[in-house]
Amino acid sequence: MARSLDGLTLAPVADQAPGQVGTRTRFAYHEQDGVIWAEYAGGDVVRGHLVGTRDGDRLDFRYVQLKTDGRTASGHCVSTVVELPDGRVRLEETWEWESQPGSGTSVVEQVTEHAP
Repeated sequence: MARSLDGLTLAPVADQAPGQVGTRTRFAYHEQDGVIWAEYAGGDVVRGHLVGTRDGDRLDFRYVQLKTDGRTASGHCVSTVVELPDGRVRLEETWEWESQPGSGTSVVEQVTEHAP
């Protein structure tokens, strides 16, 4: 199993569609006893929260966010935790909106102090 997500900051490696999570979004992860949660903000997201569970290297969580246009959105995501060769963590995600049409995949990676 890859290491704990607790205390890690992750960011998308590519922008999603306009009005969604993008490369300027930062996720602050927490983990304890198989429970994961995070706060996130940046780009088109004013504030977002996710909460769910971890079983091995699989995360299953729901997310809700407030966007800069004042609308809210929510959905479901399943992620696989991958440890990169440089020791950072990557999440390979499959998500779907529950509050609106749409689904897709994304990748977020751990941000370190020396990362650009």
